Amino acid sequence: MTALAHITSHEHSGRVRHVQVRGDIDLANVGEVRQAITSALADDPTRVILDLRGTTYLDSAAIAMLFRLAQRLGHRRQDLALVVPPRSPIRAVLELTSLQTVIRLHDTLEEASGGPTSANPTGAGGA
Repeated sequence: MTALAHITSHEHSGRVRHVQVRGDIDLANVGEVRQAITSALADDPTRVILDLRGTTYLDSAAIAMLFRLAQRLGHRRQDLALVVPPRSPIRAVLELTSLQTVIRLHDTLEEASGGPTSANPTGAGGA
C-alpha cells in the first residue's frame, strides 16, 4: 500500500464488515485501495460499511471506484454504506457527483450501523 492511503478492516457485528480508509485515494493508488477493499470482503459480509472519516482527498478515479464497488456489491445483494462526516473535505465532492443516489451517506459510524443502507434513499429497493 502506498503512503497515500492506509486501510484497516474488521468485523463490526455479525456479518457486517467495517473497512476504514485513511489518507488520499487517487489515480496513483486506486488499484491498491480497490484490491485491499476487495480482500477485506473475502468473507462475503451482508453489509459493508466503508468508513471514509479519515480520507482527505478523492479524485475522479476514486469516485469511479466507489460507483463500481456499489454496483458490484448490489449485484451480490450486499448493502454498502459510506461514513463521511458533514464537514469532511471529501463530503462536497461526493455530493457533487451524486454518489448519495447510489450509496447511502452517513455522518457517523453509529448511524451507518443502525439502519438499512439500501442505495435507494426512498427505501423502495436496493443497490
